[in-house]
Amino acid sequence: MSCAGRAGPARLAALALLTCSLWPVRADNASQEYYTALINVTVQEPGRGAPLTFRIDRGRYGLDSPKAEVRGQVLAPLPLHGVADHLGCDPQTRFFVPPNIKQWIALLQRGNCTFKEKISRAAFHNAVAVVIYNNKSKEEPVTMTHPGTGDIIAVMITELRGKDILSYLEKNISVQMTIAVGTRMPPKNFSRGSLVFVSISFIVLMIISSAWLIFYFIQKIRYTNARDRNQRRLGDAAKKAISKLTTRTVKKGDKETDPDFDHCAVCIESYKQNDVVRILPCKHVFHKSCVDPWLSEHCTCPMCKLNILKALGIVPNLPCTDNVAFDMERLTRTQAVNRRSALGDLAGDNSLSLEPLRTSGISPLPQDGELTPRTGEINIAVTR
Repeated sequence: MSCAGRAGPARLAALALLTCSLWPVRADNASQEYYTALINVTVQEPGRGAPLTFRIDRGRYGLDSPKAEVRGQVLAPLPLHGVADHLGCDPQTRFFVPPNIKQWIALLQRGNCTFKEKISRAAFHNAVAVVIYNNKSKEEPVTMTHPGTGDIIAVMITELRGKDILSYLEKNISVQMTIAVGTRMPPKNFSRGSLVFVSISFIVLMIISSAWLIFYFIQKIRYTNARDRNQRRLGDAAKKAISKLTTRTVKKGDKETDPDFDHCAVCIESYKQNDVVRILPCKHVFHKSCVDPWLSEHCTCPMCKLNILKALGIVPNLPCTDNVAFDMERLTRTQAVNRRSALGDLAGDNSLSLEPLRTSGISPLPQDGELTPRTGEINIAVTR
């Protein structure tokens, strides 16, 4: 199996493992240190003797806010163009501060702009603190980041408590708020746990990857060594087989010099006097200088693909012996059957008559045991 074939699943596993390992790190707010805010709210409703008081325990100081106590009346932004402004993001945001109030606290909703913009806009109108309530009812307050807002105190509360206070302000009911510093909450062990988890995951992943790479390279080395060893064995066997093949020198009058004799199938040249030829077990003849390099590499006859290693009894456990196209027995049987079939087809045709074979001094057709057909002439007379 190739490296690319296994690299795809390895990369997917690594990506999934890395994603799982980084999941705890993404809990930004939970991993930060923050201070809780203890908020007491006093509502003075008209016609009611005792004021209504309730406490908010789930407030949280902003990261860049001074951790100090503050007290003041709660005010919401004035409507803009007849529409209630709860966000305080518009540059035209205004607050109506009664003349007898020295300290007041702005109440704003989260969203639409940054915490810094909201807090800076309230500070511009001399608010001593800003209480921002969340815009998601199921979400706890977060640790706000608002660098550059100065000494103004910033606190976040839940949406439910924020809307409760806003409902009184919309009825023009006076609301007083006292903000006190609560408990310092150290960062949870998400960072340390994430670091340990990522480290263990990385080590496990590295061990798996290293083991796979070692296995892959061992397999590749083994395959390369086996291939080289087989090639050397094949080369030695081919040399041994070539040394057993018959060679002779073409002389004047030999059949190879006849113009009708087949040319060398490798170089497509006719045989000439004094040419050294190699005769294969299948009786095919080639120039020695042409066929020897072929046999050294392929171990088969260039024409009939006969495996010379098997034909000569040299049959090592090599790949080339598993893909033999022909052998001696098959070649002999096939040639004999083809000759008989050709003659039978000619004799069976009513429109053709065969005249006796004129051999012109050449021996008649060979027996089944012979492998190479001899040259002859067949005269065919066509009769109506």
